[in-house]
Amino acid sequence: MLLPLYQVDAFSDRPFAGNPAAVCPLTEWLPEATMLAIAAENNLAETAFFVPKSGEEHQYEIRWFTPTVEVELCGHATLASAHVLYRHLNFQQSEIVFHSKSGPLRVSRAENGMLTLDFPARPPKPLPRHPDGLVDGLGATPLALLAGPDLVCVFASEAEVRALRPNQARLAEVEFRGVIATAPGSGEIDFVSRFFGPRVGVPEDPVTGSAHTTLVPYWAERLGKTSLHARQVSARGGDLWCELRGDRVLMSGHAVTYLKGEIELGEV
Repeated sequence: MLLPLYQVDAFSDRPFAGNPAAVCPLTEWLPEATMLAIAAENNLAETAFFVPKSGEEHQYEIRWFTPTVEVELCGHATLASAHVLYRHLNFQQSEIVFHSKSGPLRVSRAENGMLTLDFPARPPKPLPRHPDGLVDGLGATPLALLAGPDLVCVFASEAEVRALRPNQARLAEVEFRGVIATAPGSGEIDFVSRFFGPRVGVPEDPVTGSAHTTLVPYWAERLGKTSLHARQVSARGGDLWCELRGDRVLMSGHAVTYLKGEIELGEV
């Protein structure tokens, strides 16, 4: 059995930046264990699999796997999947609808080639106490904590976020999917962030779309604006142009193909 495989750098307009995702288009679902094995073999933050949705023309079902677990929402691998459809699979419609465990996710393409994700907003709520392992894990004490699907740690400056050198073993003890460090940006950048997910097999994610479904509502309220330019300040780095629109978060970015190939499987 031969399966197509693409590797795409998402939230970047050039190779070797942004967040690399593997994308595997399917005609029907593989066994879950096989998809997880493929994701582990790819050894990227996420591998996305999608299949045409039965009875719905131009719509797809999508699932995402880290090297160790399936996740319920992933931004960069959804952006990468849309890029594959538009760039390599001759998708001609103005909007792609992916159906996921987090509901329908829409992706549209602008004339400049930028792709826009339409995801559910997931605003965080203040968290009064420091979870066990957090301060030791980060090696720093946040000014404020907020809880959403991920733990949001607010710092005073971009320099503090960039300087973090987490103890990944300790950070994995924090009982959240991921730990986000964030701070105000400067110049044209409204806010910066980093994302650590050792609990789900991702020590540091280069650019995390799903984290911005929580960050954008927080920073929109704090800064008093609904259009925000965000930068994830990982080693690879990436930019997202975001908008809070009611209970939805729009996130726009570029994507570029790094490689195309095939997976050769035996009987599954």
